[in-house]
Amino acid sequence: QVQLVESGGGLVQAGGSLRLSCAASGSIYRLDVMAWYRQAPGKQRESVAGIFSGGSTNYADSVRGRFTIARDNAKNTVYLQMNSLKPEDTAVYYCKGVALNPPKVYWGQGTQVTVSS
Repeated sequence: QVQLVESGGGLVQAGGSLRLSCAASGSIYRLDVMAWYRQAPGKQRESVAGIFSGGSTNYADSVRGRFTIARDNAKNTVYLQMNSLKPEDTAVYYCKGVALNPPKVYWGQGTQVTVSS
């Protein structure tokens, strides 16, 4: 069983930066995909960025070039570096871990990110 705990959220002015962390209680090397999602008030949860066990990454168009996802298997932690933040980035950010065999999905509890204009 894997538990995911996010941290690093907060209030920042537009143009600022934050780094989110997602610490896993178990080994994340068993998780084939780690990803960050976000959910703004009144909107559906959406994918922000993902990183595969081999290191390849993907990003939503809205954050590409501003956000960077990285994983440190030795520290059982996944990071989301967020630069040039915009008010529309305001949301609760969730960490997600996916194992493919057997298939399992894990979610963290979320961390609030608020970007003021």
